Amino acid sequence: MNDTSSKNLILAIVLCLVVVFGWSSLAQYMGWIQPPDPQLVAQQEEMLKQQAEAEEARKREAEKAAVLPTFTPSDGKDISIDTPLYRALLYSGGGTLRSVILKKYRTSLAPNAENINIVCDRTAAVAPLGLVINSQPSWSTGKWTCSVKGDLSLTETGREKIVLRGEVDGFLVDRVFFFDASTYLIKEELTISNPQDQPRTVRFAHTIAADSRNAGGDRYDVMRIAWDNGGNLDEESSVDTLSQQGKMESGSILWAGAMSNYFMAAVIPDDVKNGVMKGRVQNTVFRAALEHAEVVLEPKQAKSYTVSYWVGPKDRKLLMPISEELAKSVDLGFFSLIAKGLLWILQNFYDLVHNWGVAIILLTFVIKGIFWPLTAKSYASMEKMKKLQPLLADIKKKYGDDREAMNKEVMNLYKTYGVNPASGCVPILIQLPVFFGLYQALLTFIELRHAAFIEYLPGTDFLWLADLSAKDPLYITPILMGLTMIIQQRMSPPATDPMQRKIMMFLPIVFTFLFLTFPSGLVIYWLVNNILSILQQWLMMRDKKKNAA
Repeated sequence: MNDTSSKNLILAIVLCLVVVFGWSSLAQYMGWIQPPDPQLVAQQEEMLKQQAEAEEARKREAEKAAVLPTFTPSDGKDISIDTPLYRALLYSGGGTLRSVILKKYRTSLAPNAENINIVCDRTAAVAPLGLVINSQPSWSTGKWTCSVKGDLSLTETGREKIVLRGEVDGFLVDRVFFFDASTYLIKEELTISNPQDQPRTVRFAHTIAADSRNAGGDRYDVMRIAWDNGGNLDEESSVDTLSQQGKMESGSILWAGAMSNYFMAAVIPDDVKNGVMKGRVQNTVFRAALEHAEVVLEPKQAKSYTVSYWVGPKDRKLLMPISEELAKSVDLGFFSLIAKGLLWILQNFYDLVHNWGVAIILLTFVIKGIFWPLTAKSYASMEKMKKLQPLLADIKKKYGDDREAMNKEVMNLYKTYGVNPASGCVPILIQLPVFFGLYQALLTFIELRHAAFIEYLPGTDFLWLADLSAKDPLYITPILMGLTMIIQQRMSPPATDPMQRKIMMFLPIVFTFLFLTFPSGLVIYWLVNNILSILQQWLMMRDKKKNAA
């Protein structure tokens, strides 16, 4: 931008400010605009006050409506199911979960951190695993018997079942739950019988829920209602939407539930071609219900259904054998194919070194090796750009303010010497798909949650890179990453355009601030990649000096 353009821009901004802020005063001074009527102003203020009071009253009523209902159970007892993976409490009066504590996952890295409890007290109050028949909840209106007298303890290969028999809304109901020590999946065989002498219509739904505290609580890990309709994953995370009007979806619902990045409570029907998913938030609890299509039961007729529940981590290796659609809950984003490949390589490196941080560094070496020839070509083009600087300066001096003619001559110069002016951006652009794929993998791969690289800052007792899926708490790695970007810029030829030079000068600062909250595993990847790029550039400069000598 030349001096004349800069002056015109400043003048335009000043004129706009004069027009915006000076027009009203000038108009009133000249009598073009009459001052407002004081009585009219008072009436408007009173009306606004009444509207504000009405809005406040509406909010108070909404808050009252959002309070979770009191859990009023049928007669029954808590049955403990202890497996190598979790310890659950199932209430026999209707078959609802009261607790699911995951033995392999903790809430934080603190030494005294508790295990994750997907179904906490607040979640239990909305009856996950509940059954609703014709709007009648099984846990408060039914009468039940239970086949199990005491608690259950399952070994590594053990399987147990609990049979609940009851009556809901005049229907006879059998709920048979199957628990397997090797999985977080709970299977149910449901049978509904009509004991009446006349046909009856029945519509039933299964419920599931999880508390938002199972999510990380930041913008990268939020609780949401999720579902799969005909093979398409969809989700809703807006608390306002879910608390005010809720979410409803109909169709071929393959599964539905509440999930965070790493944990999920979902209901998986065996066959729902005309189902309805309903999602809602009450306080901090995300609730989902999967409603089956209405059916008519003839007198003495019974119908059976199969449904499963997943209450546990979003582990792709465990989810895939159950359902490919359920495994899609580990959403790897637009670059999912790249992310899957990166995860496969990471897993193999981890099996060798048993440290996810080292595995990420080894992955960086592999990626850098693949892109090495292309990066070298880019650096060679940048060196040619450096030699053309005197010629570019002559062209700029010759054509002055004639931008069109100057640009034409510059492009001809680039073409003559085979130079790509965008060569400096190529090393970054070609890595963006890998960057985004790795970013999504780090945010969703349960194995990297609480996975340590260097747990404590050397020589101190400060937690440092103890969780590769979380940011660097001491901000050391993103600052080092910014410094390596500055070194790279110093080793590269400066841009010809002054504005481009200014942008490139601020780029390391922008990247550093962006990376402050990124997963530390991703920052390590970018930092190591920068170090390897500096090494590559230094080697090329050394070879150039040798050839010149």
